[in-house]
Amino acid sequence: MASWVPSTKEASPKAQAQKKPRLEFARAHADKDEDYWDCILWSDETKITVWRRKALILWGTTECVLLGKASKLWLQPLNETHLQTGTFPSGFLWGVGTSAFPTEGSWDADGKGESVWDRFTHHSRTDRSASDSYVRWEEDLRSIQYLGVKFYTFSLSWPRLFPDGDATANPNPAGVEHYRRLISKLKELQVEPVVTLFHWDLPQVLQERFGGWLNRSMVDVFADYAAFCFQTFGGEVRYWLTMHNPFLLAVQGYGTGAHAPGVIGDRADPFIAAHNLIRAHAKAWHIYDSLFRPHQGGKVSITLGSHWVEPLHGQASAAAVELCQKSMEAVIGWFAEPIYGSGDYPESLKASNRGVIPEFTPDEWLYVRGTADFFSLAFGPETLRVGRGLARFGQTVTPDLRSVLVWVRQMYGDPQVLVAESGWFSDASVGVEDTVAIHLMKSVFGYTAWSLVDGFEWNHGYSIRRGLFYIDFSRPERHRLPKTSARFYRRLVQDNGFPADNSLHIEGRFPCDFQFGVSESVLQVHLRPFSPQFTDPHLYRWNYSGDSALRPVTGVTLHTRAAQCTDFLYIQRHLFLLGVTGSSHYRFALDWTQLMPSGDPSSVDAEKVRFYRCVLSELVRRGIQPVVTLYHPSYRSPSLGLPEPLHADGGWRNDSVVEAFVKFATFCFQEFGGLVPTWITINEPNRLMDVYGGTAEDRQTVARHLLLAHARAWRVYDTRFRLQQGAAVSIALHADWVEPANPFLESHEAAQQHFLLFELGRFLDPLFGGRDSTLIGFTDDEREELKGALDFIALNHFTTRLVSPLHQPSPQNPNPTKPPNQDHGFSLMTDATWPSSHLRQALVPWGLRRMLGWVKNRYGNELPIIITASGVDDQAPHNDQLRQHYIRDYLQEALKAARELDGVDLRGFYIWKLQDHHDLEFGLFSSAAHHSRPKASVSLYRDIITHRGFPSAADLQPFPCQVADNRMSCEFCKQMAENKPLLFFSACVSVSVSMLSALIIISVLRKRRRRRRRPISVRPQRLAVQQRFPMMRVANRTGHLHR
Repeated sequence: MASWVPSTKEASPKAQAQKKPRLEFARAHADKDEDYWDCILWSDETKITVWRRKALILWGTTECVLLGKASKLWLQPLNETHLQTGTFPSGFLWGVGTSAFPTEGSWDADGKGESVWDRFTHHSRTDRSASDSYVRWEEDLRSIQYLGVKFYTFSLSWPRLFPDGDATANPNPAGVEHYRRLISKLKELQVEPVVTLFHWDLPQVLQERFGGWLNRSMVDVFADYAAFCFQTFGGEVRYWLTMHNPFLLAVQGYGTGAHAPGVIGDRADPFIAAHNLIRAHAKAWHIYDSLFRPHQGGKVSITLGSHWVEPLHGQASAAAVELCQKSMEAVIGWFAEPIYGSGDYPESLKASNRGVIPEFTPDEWLYVRGTADFFSLAFGPETLRVGRGLARFGQTVTPDLRSVLVWVRQMYGDPQVLVAESGWFSDASVGVEDTVAIHLMKSVFGYTAWSLVDGFEWNHGYSIRRGLFYIDFSRPERHRLPKTSARFYRRLVQDNGFPADNSLHIEGRFPCDFQFGVSESVLQVHLRPFSPQFTDPHLYRWNYSGDSALRPVTGVTLHTRAAQCTDFLYIQRHLFLLGVTGSSHYRFALDWTQLMPSGDPSSVDAEKVRFYRCVLSELVRRGIQPVVTLYHPSYRSPSLGLPEPLHADGGWRNDSVVEAFVKFATFCFQEFGGLVPTWITINEPNRLMDVYGGTAEDRQTVARHLLLAHARAWRVYDTRFRLQQGAAVSIALHADWVEPANPFLESHEAAQQHFLLFELGRFLDPLFGGRDSTLIGFTDDEREELKGALDFIALNHFTTRLVSPLHQPSPQNPNPTKPPNQDHGFSLMTDATWPSSHLRQALVPWGLRRMLGWVKNRYGNELPIIITASGVDDQAPHNDQLRQHYIRDYLQEALKAARELDGVDLRGFYIWKLQDHHDLEFGLFSSAAHHSRPKASVSLYRDIITHRGFPSAADLQPFPCQVADNRMSCEFCKQMAENKPLLFFSACVSVSVSMLSALIIISVLRKRRRRRRRPISVRPQRLAVQQRFPMMRVANRTGHLHR
């Protein structure tokens, strides 16, 4: 047996380069004119371009680029906000892959030998044709062309080339010719072949002769096989992978026995097999590096499998992070650390397996370390499944490819990465409509979609499918039919990623009558703290006896005043926060259970009525218009916010609650109507009905009663109060947008329309009258009562979801699961590429605009629309960047919909909500327990309100809105209006000066009058000597003049 081991004393230039901390980055083709990068290997410039454009979904941003301990990934999770859309750099290559055993079939044709997997699945496998790719390889090439990918990853069948496994003997000519044809045709189609030497299908002869990978002799056997392949096919292959996912082979093949060859050995066997696999890979790399690289110029690596693990409940304590790191080191680190790291196994792996895990000699350290030209990663369901066995102590294994890639970069010095396998599987009952696979692919595969076609999936056989192309295994033709995931991947390749939708930023302002508001649920009655003023009639004397005590003065009674709204300190504090936002409107709900505990007007609590009247009065005094909701269901309350007697009587199942609600509404209109310009009768009846159990008919009855309660309350206001009060009345519906989960299927597009009709149409259609909803049964009188009972359309919009039909019964799944209390018959999911909040609310701004467009198209612009609630949770205590982007982006879409582009008569937008109650969630301010601190989004929202939208850079001055009148405006009037405080101060000073001058003049005049009236008496005076002469001179001079 030939020896291919080069001297370790003088490594080749390539081997020396591999010892550097960073690998060389890919170079553009020197011998071709095509302007693209080698395979999937990125340059620094390319990566920076991606980061700057925020287009890379699977990698971290620059904040995660700095090298350091991998524990940072758990202590400081990656920012999930803005990395979900964007495109890859031009020249980025997309690929697809397969392996020989699941797809080739022809297991004994044309001289092929038996593999360990042929033997392992012999008894459980009646049809051994698999995908028949050995015969139908040209159909596979047409499928590759359909996808438009640039490279194709496949594996060579070792027993097809060498039936007895001995590469020093003559090869099987049919096998050699098959792979030569395949590679040549790929090159002709300008598809780069990426070839794996060994994907688990070891010749059975070698298993029987040596015991497989438990024997060190396999290192030399594999080296001979690798050398033959390099020499035979290397002229046209530039990218080689020595073996695929040795972790699964070692653990499942020589540990649990779940994979071929099915060895259930002792604890040391998986480590021995892995040790020999690493040695075999290193020897193959050195053979290529010394003998073939100089004239072939290719690259060689090994594909390593990985999972990703998160701490228990996301609590990244030091102990939890250490466990996560050990779990990663026990899977991918087991093989990556010797090759890309220190040259030895991870310390944690050695410490937990002393006496079991083999040791590398110092020479082997140097020989193994650096034997990869790039990092090839397999991230598929099988590794995740096995990884769950290592996730002890409540850890969670997740398909988070991005975190794995960042972990690899932080651990191993930023190597070039090729994702050689990534994808998911569908159940065998799923045909070409593999919707779930589409949305898992969007988050978990990066470069190589796996697999090209359905096949015999190892120990799972035909029970699962991983192909982009469907194959009916019951038919001998084995035609390839593109699944919807293939169509999706084709579009992904054409788009070169996930381009952002509707990313155009527009400039403009909302009209002056646009309502910028804050929305709240039930405003709880807070009678405390209470600070009454001037209600005590006594006069007190302090410290009269020297004891610092207050004692009433007997016989003295002072005048008092009635209770004032300023006595409720909570109101002042609460509305102060509201004023900081700059909002013009405030929506809140009354507490029905507090105002009428029994549900009857006879049980009204007068003090709580006074509290709400004070809230409304203070809002009006501050220039903020109240929007009052009569009934906002409280899902934390056992009675759902209904007075207890009404809830005990069946709640909204009972028609008596309709009349009770009308009486409550009438009372509120009468008590508060003079202060309320806008009413909402019921909040989100389309969500409330889902809470009620029972049958679908029971929930339909609930919906009927809710609509009738609204309509009758509207009629009461319209006939009795509208003329005097002039308010608008509506009902607020939950209005999230939905997109077809699979845009390539008409059934999913139909599901979208049916869902929207079920969610919104069944409530709005009866109120518009022109459209008869068959989803809720009404009598003719009730239809007439409902018709027109609406002054505007109130919508609560938060997010966008994906909708698809529920699985229909099939022989494989006769009783598909159905979500409880959901009568629409559809399945809802979220696109994993959409950024999401801590509570998994997806941020999809364009969904708001599409929802508004749908409502306009169905109901016209007959009535205005107000978004009465919209917001997102954010865990940041102050710098809530997620909420800031939500507010900015959603208001941008509102501006596009409102007059700038779509012509929707949108009149307002309310942020949900003012203040957190306990935890950091939706509030613009933290909870009172956290000192009611404003978050950064308050400043952003106030700035948008001040400028009434998004003005251009040249027009950033605040935009004052004045009430229009019939008087002509003038420049002087404008200046007067803009300088009201200065004018007021000037007027005060002028009045003060005038009054002071008048007092001085009056005082002087009075003195003069008194002098004139006073009698003159001449008395002889004896003048002082010093006065006598001057006065005599005056007297003499006077006397002289008289003469």
